[in-house]
Amino acid sequence: MAGLDYFAVESTEDGAENYNKIATTVLQDHHLLSIVEGLHLYIDPEYPLFVATGLIRPPRAAIRVADVGNVLVQDGKATISVGDETYLAAMLKMMWNKLGHENVDQPDRFTVIISNVEIPKDLASWVVIDPAESLYKDLIYAIQVIAPEGFKVRRENYGSDRFSYAASENTLPAEAVEQLIADRFKMMEAKLR
Repeated sequence: MAGLDYFAVESTEDGAENYNKIATTVLQDHHLLSIVEGLHLYIDPEYPLFVATGLIRPPRAAIRVADVGNVLVQDGKATISVGDETYLAAMLKMMWNKLGHENVDQPDRFTVIISNVEIPKDLASWVVIDPAESLYKDLIYAIQVIAPEGFKVRRENYGSDRFSYAASENTLPAEAVEQLIADRFKMMEAKLR
């Protein structure tokens, strides 16, 4: 799959090609190809069991106020000259929550003025968006879309550079699932590292 350094679909029956197409489409649609380094899907329709293991690249750095615009503090107010509108809405929402809607004004699309409150010394370094915060939610949602419908028994795990997801209609046998997951990570790591 384009964007992934490792991608495998392992199935005990026919249908692996269909999951390949589904996974490709879902990861592209959710803009996760640049985040996921490797993905291994295991499907056993007879049990039934679906297991996804993945390795993730480090997420982008957090977007800070200084990344959105230049901050000038003068005469008890702060003026932010917006240079990148991409995160402007998120920055305004964050500032309204922290400083109060009445203290944050946007007279035009390239200017934000903060007044009537004490201007924080670290204003320029305030985090507007931290991609790592939503990464886990986005990954699990995408994997749930890839997984067969009706698999309500789920086990999810997420660490700094990896994630796993197991789903079934039946109770998940902990030891067997953990071994499947560990084996798939070993397969990926052998190919990638």
